[in-house]
Amino acid sequence: MRIDESFTVKGVKIVEINIPYAIPFQISGGISYSRKSLIVEVIGEEGITAYGESAPFEAPFYSSETISSAKAMLIEWLLPRVVGRKFGSIEELNRVLSDGIRGNNFARAGIETACWDLVAKKNGISLKELIIYKLKQMDTSEEYLKSKDYILSGVSVGIPEDNNYDTLAQWVENYVKEGYRRVKIKIKPGWDLKAIETARSVLDQDFPFWVDANASFDLHKHLNVLKQMDSFNCLFLEQPLHHDDLLDHYMLSKEIKTPLCFDESLKSDRIANQVVSLGVSKIWNIKIQRVGGLLEALKIYSLASKNDVAVWGGTMPESGIGAVSILSLASLSGFKYPADVEASSRWYGPGHDLIEINMDSQGRIYVPDGPGIGEINMDNYHKFGKTIYEIWSETA
Repeated sequence: MRIDESFTVKGVKIVEINIPYAIPFQISGGISYSRKSLIVEVIGEEGITAYGESAPFEAPFYSSETISSAKAMLIEWLLPRVVGRKFGSIEELNRVLSDGIRGNNFARAGIETACWDLVAKKNGISLKELIIYKLKQMDTSEEYLKSKDYILSGVSVGIPEDNNYDTLAQWVENYVKEGYRRVKIKIKPGWDLKAIETARSVLDQDFPFWVDANASFDLHKHLNVLKQMDSFNCLFLEQPLHHDDLLDHYMLSKEIKTPLCFDESLKSDRIANQVVSLGVSKIWNIKIQRVGGLLEALKIYSLASKNDVAVWGGTMPESGIGAVSILSLASLSGFKYPADVEASSRWYGPGHDLIEINMDSQGRIYVPDGPGIGEINMDNYHKFGKTIYEIWSETA
């Protein structure tokens, strides 16, 4: 298959969306009542419009970026670099977006993923087909290029706003009945062992289950609690320690039996290489927003394929526009655990998402077959979004 990877960015719009959550979503660092996000529209050649998403939280409790900072970065730095320019490849785009700019991965992900959608639409192929094409260029293991037309969905259960264990138990029970194929719960110091015990009490002991601390524990203060988690048969502990840490996680891995999984710390292919060298974790969460876009995510996935690392797909969660990127990638065989991509109705109630993500009773979510990321519900797009900025090439 021959794909034309070149593209021209004639104009860009930023649309700020705000979709209320059906249930407030709380992690260790804070709580959100709606999915406020930035949709980046890229207008290319022949009037093609493509879409990406920049989806940090409003407050900097997960990462240092926020909606406000991503907005400023896009408007003041990133968009002026790309509008009116022709790119020969996604790689060239990423070099331009990162030259002289440190971090700001969420902002970069918005424009970067939109350009993937643009290239896929220009070639009349799905995003998944373009992903596999690019992975082949990276000499990714053939075994890791195999895929299904669906993923298995796992539910990410936040901390109840009322901090009630009965609420947690009811949520977990209901989600399993709906068909989710694994459960993870959010924990933090003080909402830990009893919360894990509560969730475990309503699950079969062999039902896939893990916990996510979102970097809220301290190795020295909480080692005893972390050791006690070994008794709950978790598949792994996701990011228990500091968001920028590798060394303490390495030390913790020598103290407990439960494997560790990186999320917040795994910000780039460079860090992933360091994790391989340290031998600290053989399970990685790949999250498009956190690493700055799809190309970096593919580099991490390709590295995992060469080092026997199991990966799975994480979300912020994004709207359906952002979810299609990880949904497409997570259908590949190297993704060993059910993804955090969930039914739109779980987050927003039925019929409110920008691209509706549907899960069947067996926990399967099917990958859009294109072109690009698929069709957007424009009624919802206009209902929940407003254009806050646009920039055009002088020759557009």
